[in-house]
Order: sequence, then C-alpha cells, then structure tokens
Amino acid sequence: MMAKHKANQSMVVGIAGGTGSGKTTLADLIVSSMGPEKIVYIAHDAYYRDQKHLPFEARAKVNYDHPDSLETDLMVRHIHALLDGEPIERPVYDFSIHSRLEETVRIEPKPVILVEGILIFTEKALRDLFDMKIFVDTDADIRFIRRLTRDIEERGRTVQSVIDQYLNTVRPMHLEFVETTKRYADIIVPEGGLNVVALDMVIARLQSLLNGELPFESRRKRDLA
Repeated sequence: MMAKHKANQSMVVGIAGGTGSGKTTLADLIVSSMGPEKIVYIAHDAYYRDQKHLPFEARAKVNYDHPDSLETDLMVRHIHALLDGEPIERPVYDFSIHSRLEETVRIEPKPVILVEGILIFTEKALRDLFDMKIFVDTDADIRFIRRLTRDIEERGRTVQSVIDQYLNTVRPMHLEFVETTKRYADIIVPEGGLNVVALDMVIARLQSLLNGELPFESRRKRDLA
C-alpha cells in the first residue's frame, strides 16, 4: 500500500502561458475543485517590482513583460519557505498605479503549491522547483481580446494604451520569453480553463498523488541526486 503524501513534501505545480491564455481560470478551477485547504495559489504578478520611486508617467513605460520586471528571487525564497513548512508574506501589487501596496497577504504552507504566471518557466531557479509544469496554449487573437477587456475593466486602462503596450512589449516579449518556454512543459493545455478534459485529468492526477494512489517523489529530490 502506498504511503500517503506528507505535509512537508509539498508538490509544486506551475501554470505558464501567454497573457490572456486562460492560466488564471485554470488555476482557479483547480483550487475550487481540490479545495483551498489542500492547495495554496500564488500568482507571479504579485511579485512585480515596486515602482514607487518613479513618477507615474515613467512607471507606465516600464516593460512589464520582461523577466527583469519581476522579483522572481523573492518568489523562489517564498516557495522554499513554504516547502520548509513556514508561512510567507506575499506582496500585493496595484496595477492601476503600477506599484506595490504596503499591505501583504499571509500564506500558510499546504500540500500543493500552485504557481501561475506568464514568465514562471523563464527563470531556471524557479522552473526547477516545479514537480508539474503546465503550459496553457491559446491563439494570439483570443489572448489579445481577453487582455484588452481585462485591462480596461479591471486595471483602468484605455483602449489605445492597451494596444500600444501589446505592440511595443507584450507581443515581442511573448515571442522571446514565453512561447520559447513551452518546451519545458509536462502538459500543454489548449484554451486553459475552458478545456474541461485537460482540467479533469490534472485534478485527477493531483488527487491521486495526494491520496497516495500514485507514488510521489519530488522532482527537486531527483534533480539533487
């Protein structure tokens, strides 16, 4: 009989893909299906670097689709802390002012750590922490329409500002840093959370690993061997 998954042997799952691909929808559905008591969800977006030192006009011109715009080393330290059974204080980022808030969100360790973001497979130190890597693959026109709608409704942007940002940074950075990381994925999911079959398969595998129905050995341990 297989030993059940130990609380101090958390699985780390990464969900990457282009902007508007459906990553967040997929992540939310996994969390709601498995239960928040089993899984902690951390978005890479929360780790954008603080831009308070810049005037607002300069903040708006920062290339937020380049890996350097994110404090990934802090996320790596936070994931290690959760794996060690320690809580973290996750940053809170306000997209309407392009800056972090003073407040943080306390996150407790749980059996599954779900990490989501467009650039999470770009940095090797972060990529090597994932036991399962999922890439959400969605057509560019669909992704742009979703981003346009989101940025106008949720982040207070204008149509022209979204278009300009997409053409100047989002699209070229996607081709250079996001699309190229698809090769690292264990699973490629077309259409994200809309792909019910893929969603069910991912949830079933995670549940089986947690319940001890499948053997689980962290990829991190294998990499160190």
